[in-house]
Amino acid sequence: MYDFLLSPDERELKKEVREFVREEISAEFLRQMDKDEITYPKEFVEKLAARNLRGIRFPKKYGGRGMSWVAEVAATEEIGCLGMALGCAFVMPSIVGEALEKFGTEEQKQKYLKPYIEGKLVAAEALTEPRGGSDFFGAMTKAELKDDHFILNGMKRFVVGAEGADFFLVYCRTNFDPAAHKYNRLSLLIVERGPGIETEYMYGLMGCRGGGTGRLVFRDVKVPKENIVGGLHGGALCFHQMMIPERLTSAAGCLGVWGALDLAVRYSSKRRAFGQEIRKYQAISFKVADSICQLDAARAMTYMAARAVDENYPNVRRLVSEAKRVATENAWSVVNNSMQIMGGIGYTDVYPIERALRDTRLGMIWTGTSEIMNLMIQHEYYNQVLDPSYDRRIMEDDATNPDITERCFNDDDMQDVFDGKICSK
Repeated sequence: MYDFLLSPDERELKKEVREFVREEISAEFLRQMDKDEITYPKEFVEKLAARNLRGIRFPKKYGGRGMSWVAEVAATEEIGCLGMALGCAFVMPSIVGEALEKFGTEEQKQKYLKPYIEGKLVAAEALTEPRGGSDFFGAMTKAELKDDHFILNGMKRFVVGAEGADFFLVYCRTNFDPAAHKYNRLSLLIVERGPGIETEYMYGLMGCRGGGTGRLVFRDVKVPKENIVGGLHGGALCFHQMMIPERLTSAAGCLGVWGALDLAVRYSSKRRAFGQEIRKYQAISFKVADSICQLDAARAMTYMAARAVDENYPNVRRLVSEAKRVATENAWSVVNNSMQIMGGIGYTDVYPIERALRDTRLGMIWTGTSEIMNLMIQHEYYNQVLDPSYDRRIMEDDATNPDITERCFNDDDMQDVFDGKICSK
């Protein structure tokens, strides 16, 4: 994030996080995570808490810093060079905290949100199911209300942080009426780790290793009625709100591929071929130019989306979806260009470029695939343009022959063409 786009406080935060990334996290720690020798980065979480770097944008009374979304994006970009797993551990308080802060009771905020931000508790969000994927509202995990508690049964997978979590935010079906609208089927529950909950660190992930990603199984888990967030059958509202931090932090974290590009630039300034540094060949230097353009475009989109959220802009869901798609896809292009610049050595584990590539690929899948982002983007834009209150210039009015222009939308005129009543010139 460029300093001129940030306030003085936001610049100070970015500097603080940059120093943290450079001085507090060792290369050996990252290597151990990638080898799955570390299954959850507890040490990293504890260091964040000690620096008050969790819950940056949440109120100070809950342990946060009360800063902006722009500040969080700037901080997340700095963290992003450490890889997806640590990026997730960094932003998870923003995601889980969103539900608790926006929809939770004061009692829930004091019991869960405050100690979570302070680093005394760890949480994870449980959305994806084996037969679900992008079909979120088809969730089969169910919670049946029995007097003063729910009985929870079901399974979730790809739960980031499952290994280290003290409690989970679990989306589950609570409305069993076959005619219930999909937005009125689910509820969101705070579920503390305990009897009936099994966690398994698994999947052999291509990248994003060491972040505690695992499977959760719930068998007749008793959940107090007061642990519901957002009201009975109110899960859809919570989900739609939480997609803002889910996707905006994904975009911001992927900006961290500046680390891979920096590595490729330094390498190309030292590596010689055919008598000169390879940076002097257009095949190399133009890849750098393409990459920095893509990265800056992703930064601009992500910064704009963050500012839109801060300003409560009406089309914020579309902008966040655009930022997520553009940033993750551009990051994939940048890291591929970086590997190509480095050639064969980039395809080995001599340099961490290959780890960055394995990590970055996940960005286009999680928190909504690029295809799901496209659905969101086009849907929101159609709604905006076709709204009767849309107040921009109508370009159809500038047509050379408005009468013929209107016929383009008239099926009856097509029949007239077939009948020979309207002739082509």
